[in-house]
Amino acid sequence: MTRTKQLFLQGFENKVYSAGAIAVGKKDRILYKESGGFVSFEPDALPVTDDTLFDMASISKILSTTFLAFHMIEDGTLSLLDSLSDFFPDIPEDKKAITIHHLMTHSSGLPPEILLWKECQDPSEALSKILHAPLIYPTGKGVSYSCMGYILLGKIIEKITGENLHTLSQKWIFKPLGMNQTGYHPVDRTDPDPACAYTEVLSLNGPTPPGIVHDENARFLNGISGNAGIFSSLNDMIRFCTMLSQKGAPLISERLFEIACRNYTPGTDENRGLGFQLSGPEPTFFGDLFGDTGIGHTGFTGTSFAVDPETGLYVVLLTNRVHPTRENGALTRLRHLIHNTAFTEFYQG
Repeated sequence: MTRTKQLFLQGFENKVYSAGAIAVGKKDRILYKESGGFVSFEPDALPVTDDTLFDMASISKILSTTFLAFHMIEDGTLSLLDSLSDFFPDIPEDKKAITIHHLMTHSSGLPPEILLWKECQDPSEALSKILHAPLIYPTGKGVSYSCMGYILLGKIIEKITGENLHTLSQKWIFKPLGMNQTGYHPVDRTDPDPACAYTEVLSLNGPTPPGIVHDENARFLNGISGNAGIFSSLNDMIRFCTMLSQKGAPLISERLFEIACRNYTPGTDENRGLGFQLSGPEPTFFGDLFGDTGIGHTGFTGTSFAVDPETGLYVVLLTNRVHPTRENGALTRLRHLIHNTAFTEFYQG
């Protein structure tokens, strides 16, 4: 048994998660894949398979919103230099200079979070609420991870195309990659309900049944949002990471992929590409061995992917660490260890 597998199985033993799935691959080869546990801690819970759906939380920012923006950049319908005033002419003066680049690198100055579900009476008020929120620093003068910025980016994409993120992501991302289980609103599909890993039993704005997005703002926005809402499986995330490990092919050009992987926020507390979290000299979720070349993202629910574009090595780790509550923080260290051993054991694979 490899050390990576031992650590993955320890997550079940230590109740870090009830549901887990992991894959390590290199370009188009799968080097290690395993699913385990049950969709919840309930006695009659279904076992987890490679097709069990996990709430991807903020990884939705990459799976949907970021790659939709990439498609539109290459299609000539969106530019990184487009500003909010190009799409919303009557916005406050301090928001007019915020560009798509600022939104994708989390350098807009928009607040990390607004409790839209608390402060708005209706989802239609969300856009105005975000656009009129005070900036927490001048645009471009800092970095602060902002779900609000990605909700705005999603709204811009929908405004330009006239279609919602669900339709666009299926058409431009998931179907081309064969990610047939991935998307928003899994419980609304016409085929039999897929098995979904449970998340928090009771989140901040009420019960969270399996298959309903955990993120409170995304749920308020009817489950389709630029910041969260996507559900995916291990098999589908392997397809996505295979694409990333091959520098974007066949979704985007290698040129755009390289631009997306640059560090646009050097000298700050966070290394940010276009949408991607980047590894670096400071400790990150990537662990200690990805060096300065890793790209990836995490999700609050306990999901993550990490890719080394230089070698094509990738690690997908899907868990439901927020079940039954969000108080369990043990995944942070365990993920670091798993990434370290995966890199060590499979780097030459």
